[in-house]
Amino acid sequence: MRINDRIIALCAKNDRKAQFELYRLSFSTLMGICIRYEEDKEDAAALLNKGFLKILNNIGKYRKDVPFEAWIKRIMINTGIDEYRKNRKTKELVLNVDLESMEYLNTQVTVDFNLIEDNINVEELEFMLKSLNKELQMVFNLYEIDGFSHKEIADKLGISERTSKRYLSTARTTLREMLIKATVSSDSSEY
Repeated sequence: MRINDRIIALCAKNDRKAQFELYRLSFSTLMGICIRYEEDKEDAAALLNKGFLKILNNIGKYRKDVPFEAWIKRIMINTGIDEYRKNRKTKELVLNVDLESMEYLNTQVTVDFNLIEDNINVEELEFMLKSLNKELQMVFNLYEIDGFSHKEIADKLGISERTSKRYLSTARTTLREMLIKATVSSDSSEY
């Protein structure tokens, strides 16, 4: 995505054509972020519109020393976090997961992760991410995809750093189990 300074300046002056052009040019990048934070495409589109409105309302504050794409991505991620906090029904979800007692730790499974790459497509991986508990999905996205630290995640979501780490660990474990299961089932279907 390449947005020139002229479009940014015109957007700051409320030029509707420039705003539409900015929306068109940034749509796929911003929608990719929204889809990671909202399960339903309509909710993702609503999130995109809220975030884009924030971008337009704050475009006059944009500093050229920061890449524009990074600036709008950060606004969209923060919009997703704000919506998550607003819609969260409980202050903090307590996961009572005793990882040592999980059955998969007691069995020896040899997995060739190159086979996983060969057998899993993007849609299946997105489905697996979406099947995670909302809290796990949020922490996984923020840490693994968006590059936030556990401290930043804890501050943004109103949870402790320890909880953030626990959610990430649980998300990784769950995804790993899903990937192994998908690979084993696709290998057995070949016979």
